[in-house]
Amino acid sequence: MTQTIRIRASTPSQRIIAAGIVIAFCYFAASVVITLLLSMMLAYFLDPLVEVMERIRISRAFGSLLVVVFVVALVAGIGYLLIDRAERFAGDWPRYRAVIQEATQAIERRVEKVESSVSEITPQQPRPPINTVRVESESAVRGMLLRGLGSLYTLLLGVTFVPFLLFFMLAAKRDVWHATMQLFPASERTRVKEALDSVGIVLRSFVVGNVFVAFILVLVSWGFFWMIGIDYPFLTGVVSGVLNLVPYLGAVLAWIPAIVIGMTHWSTFGPFLGMVAMLSFFHIIAMNVLVPQLVGKRVRLNALAVTVALLFWGWLWGGMGLVLAIPITATLKVICDHIEAWQPVGRWLGA
Repeated sequence: MTQTIRIRASTPSQRIIAAGIVIAFCYFAASVVITLLLSMMLAYFLDPLVEVMERIRISRAFGSLLVVVFVVALVAGIGYLLIDRAERFAGDWPRYRAVIQEATQAIERRVEKVESSVSEITPQQPRPPINTVRVESESAVRGMLLRGLGSLYTLLLGVTFVPFLLFFMLAAKRDVWHATMQLFPASERTRVKEALDSVGIVLRSFVVGNVFVAFILVLVSWGFFWMIGIDYPFLTGVVSGVLNLVPYLGAVLAWIPAIVIGMTHWSTFGPFLGMVAMLSFFHIIAMNVLVPQLVGKRVRLNALAVTVALLFWGWLWGGMGLVLAIPITATLKVICDHIEAWQPVGRWLGA
């Protein structure tokens, strides 16, 4: 039976204040928190490899170094393959841009026809001044640039610090574990250990399951694009396969790279409809068969909790929030399940 931890009840106002402080910290220190969370997830994922090396008489510090070097080399190799193909695509971008501009202009002409038809039956509204439109456009562009710089900063911070944090978390796992246990009374340490073990199982299952599903989606997407003969099948398959893994929105996001590449090959809607149908089929199989079997049994979150988590963390952290929303919520559920006062919240998250 699952043991529970009893904590002193707090007033509603104290809970609201504490939640506000936590959310504000997560917002203003987003780059730091995201880097720590990614490092922790990878540490849980790679810890079994380090333990295997310990069994064959390799010290934990040296084994952790070997694992981190292997992961960095693997990511660098995949990145090189993607960058090489991305550079080739960038060289051909003017050809795709011309096709996209032509399609955009065709859509604009149809919209103008609809607007002219509507204007014949409705009174014309005065057009806003040109200066107003220009200011709004400049503000929008400036906001996009600032947001892009913030995302770039987060990416650079992660690339720089994640390998070091990952090594320290793997090498000093036992010391960190012992120090964490010392934060709690001796009577509660067994229950805290059970809670942390459950968190580790959930995070490891989430990462392993999603990596496996992403690999399958990339592989089948690559094969499908190669069979239909579009350009850059590997690059398109990787981008489309990874986007296909996004909950709810993945079925639509996976279409975008394939449609852009396919616009230089086909001029009718038939091939596009077939491609969209096949990518949607991949998404349905992944979300309804693979993910429930490989991830859902451990995560155990209901659809409403997943949707709310994606909306909240996506609003708070953008794209990285969508990536981390489910593991964060699953971890909170495990913690709630092991704290007696919070068990109703845990049951609601998994109902």
